[in-house]
Amino acid sequence: MIQRFKASLAITLAFIMTMTGVFAYPKDTYAATVDLEAKSAILVDAETGKVLYEKEADLTLPPASMTKMMTEYLVLEAIDEGSISWDTTTQIDSYAFGISENPEFSGVGLKMDKDYTVRELYTAMAVNSDNATTITLAELIAGSEGEFIKMMNEKAKEMGLPDYEFVNATGLNNSHLGDNYPEGTEPDATNMLSARSAALLGYHLINDYPEALEFSSKPTAEFDGQTITNWNWMIPNMPGYLSQFGYEGVDGLKTGYTELAGNTFTGTAKRDGQRFIAVVMKADSRESRFRQTAKLFDYGFQHFERKKLFEAGYQLEDQSKLEVAKGKEDTVEVETKEALQTLVKNGEEEQYSIKYNISKDQMNEGGKIEAPVEKGQKIGTAELVYNGEETYGNILPGKDSLTVDLVTTSAVEKSNWFMLMIGGIGDFFSDVFSGAVDMVKGWF
Repeated sequence: MIQRFKASLAITLAFIMTMTGVFAYPKDTYAATVDLEAKSAILVDAETGKVLYEKEADLTLPPASMTKMMTEYLVLEAIDEGSISWDTTTQIDSYAFGISENPEFSGVGLKMDKDYTVRELYTAMAVNSDNATTITLAELIAGSEGEFIKMMNEKAKEMGLPDYEFVNATGLNNSHLGDNYPEGTEPDATNMLSARSAALLGYHLINDYPEALEFSSKPTAEFDGQTITNWNWMIPNMPGYLSQFGYEGVDGLKTGYTELAGNTFTGTAKRDGQRFIAVVMKADSRESRFRQTAKLFDYGFQHFERKKLFEAGYQLEDQSKLEVAKGKEDTVEVETKEALQTLVKNGEEEQYSIKYNISKDQMNEGGKIEAPVEKGQKIGTAELVYNGEETYGNILPGKDSLTVDLVTTSAVEKSNWFMLMIGGIGDFFSDVFSGAVDMVKGWF
């Protein structure tokens, strides 16, 4: 008996040591590019939405339980708007119970005729990716999952997600739901998202409702007398052998798996004030999705730094002054109102320049600013221009370029009526003289 125990222990230890060697995340080993083993992926700056890396990011694929990020968003929105609270209670119906008791689906084992708070249900959904609690929350908010799906798609449109289709609240295939698939959807349908859309959804979730990270960062949680474990193994201090997957700074967001979707993951990590969002879709295994995400985070943290490229008050040498019409001064200086800063790849500081975009409504027909001019008056924008080779844009609609206001440095008063009249007379005779000269030249 003892010998068998020792043998079993030796095998277990060998397995753990092997797994540790395979899945440890070595530091400073990734080049300035990323060799990613996943069908689709993206890495973005969580503050600005700037895309730092992408691989087939617009390919629409099943997201599996990453779908729950939208359900989480709508729950937090309902709490914020006051239609429900964390202490609101509800019971599960036969549909949710049937999903909960099915061992093929991740579940915490819900009970009929028992009151559950929104906080309890949300915790099980966010930490353990529970499907039955997700359905119950959807029904609580919208009355039915079918109505909740309408809310999901409307919110996706509002957020500007470029590629999406929500057909249920959980990320399961509708075929998993039997006859309970949401009204208005097809029995064999599944949710669809691109990596870019998943990143934008994650961006809105953590920026609009940062409290979501309080739940997604929990390695474990207590639910109805049991300890549930987070499927995001990259969270530091995970229990047991899962701790080997921990990555410093990871505090969310959502894993996913179905046979159709493969292994998916939307992760976020923050170090020294810098936060990234990474999405990996259709990775080879549960472990691989974390390994590929670590590559993306390493790439971001090791090769990018937020830098102030142009200070507030910056002026382009050859465009520092604009002509003024009908003013006591003929010109006025312009400058940037704020500093221009962005995430910059190592060694690419010189690849950025500034371009002025003067507002047409600030100019008269002659292309001049008409007096009076106020100090600090916005007359356009200063746009940060990247002149390098790698540019991936931004996940936020309409944010492909970074701009700050371009303002005047001083005021210019309008000339009095007499000076304007003298100027007008001068312009008249100048035009007459020019015409006469042209006519005389024509004689010869």
